[in-house]
Amino acid sequence: MENSDSTPSVPPPAPLSEKKENVTPINPKFAELAESRQELLSRIQNLKQDLQNWRMKLDTQVKVYRDELSDLKKSLNTEVEQLRTEFQELRTTLQQQQEDVTASLRNLGLQDELGETIGAEGAKGVENKDVAQDLPKDDNGKDTNE
Repeated sequence: MENSDSTPSVPPPAPLSEKKENVTPINPKFAELAESRQELLSRIQNLKQDLQNWRMKLDTQVKVYRDELSDLKKSLNTEVEQLRTEFQELRTTLQQQQEDVTASLRNLGLQDELGETIGAEGAKGVENKDVAQDLPKDDNGKDTNE
């Protein structure tokens, strides 16, 4: 049994010093990882701030563009309304001129040739043909008024 007592039950001190040596290199790794983590967190914060700034700039740009579009829309609507008014005035003027021409033709006795049943619109095409026949022609045979 002495042989069994001679086996050491306690580990030798050398392996304990090896454990301390193994622990020591791990501490710099922890410090390096902690530093890396801090750098990453800082970069994330910077990216979040950049994103927030970008969103604010984008929102500002969108608002400016919407305001500009709104102004352009108002301006365009105003111009369209002016054009409608001008076209209505032109239409009224043309109708008045057409009525004047019809009345002049009637006074000249040409209206009797066209017939009383033809309205102002129907008479317009016939009146244009009659007038075109009376216009002088250029060298190509076209009316000089065209």
